[in-house]
Amino acid sequence: MLVACRDTDNVPVNVTLIPANEYRRARWKNGLGWTREIAHSPMGSSDWDWRVSIAEIDADAPFSAFDGIDRELMLLAGEGMHLHFDDGEQVDLLPPHGRIRFDGARAVRAELIAGKTTDYNLMWRRDRVEASLLHRPLVGPMLFFAEPGVQWLATLVGGRALVKDELLPLRLEQGDSLLIGERAEGRVILEGGGELLLARIVRRAGNPPPA
Repeated sequence: MLVACRDTDNVPVNVTLIPANEYRRARWKNGLGWTREIAHSPMGSSDWDWRVSIAEIDADAPFSAFDGIDRELMLLAGEGMHLHFDDGEQVDLLPPHGRIRFDGARAVRAELIAGKTTDYNLMWRRDRVEASLLHRPLVGPMLFFAEPGVQWLATLVGGRALVKDELLPLRLEQGDSLLIGERAEGRVILEGGGELLLARIVRRAGNPPPA
């Protein structure tokens, strides 16, 4: 749901509420697993700059290869997994929130420790954008200030939250996400209690903004 909100200084800002029940479930690129896509940009394009999804891993399997893509993976649920890279490196993703950042072109195989896992999966084209993943508690208000060329995707992994707006408040339940688009001025106030995953995406110089 795309809306134009106004912050407390009466400056319009664009935000998109993405309910968890609207995440698009799709096969992995290699067909060996499933993922629930939260968002990608530009929307409606297969040639995306960045993409966020929740991977469902229910059996040992190799990951899909993505040339030119960097990735960050964080464990959301399950007992974790061993990641075996073809170059000999092994990384263990363990509860509560094991994570790894790596080149998406690297060949890697996941070995589950004890049953299915679900994992937050942030991917971005390194020549177009830079991305970072933050894991933060939400206690009261959290402010997102305008930064040219910057987008935020906030996923509420626990609790409840509200986008503060006098005209049209947006309510987030556990599992929902909020996309805060690029803007020249203004701010967004997210208030509530719970736990957030925050993907911050910065457009590189020379890369045009999403349409």
